[in-house]
Amino acid sequence: MADDAKSTTDFLDQIRSATHAELLERLRHINEALANLRFRLAYGQIEDPKRIRKYKKAIARIKTELRARELGLRAPTTPGRS
Repeated sequence: MADDAKSTTDFLDQIRSATHAELLERLRHINEALANLRFRLAYGQIEDPKRIRKYKKAIARIKTELRARELGLRAPTTPGRS
């Protein structure tokens, strides 16, 4: 999950209100962080291995949102509207 989100619901709200470009950037950032965590795990330098699971779930949630928008199941929200 994103480090700035307080809960899963907060994270889902953030993804749903984000633009397509923001989602792609966030996905890239989380993938990089996950690769770094896996590297650190291999060397025994990770303090919370549960973060790997959280990051993988965040990736899946973002990809799900992108796919839903692609299929037209969910329209992207415009900034400034709720």
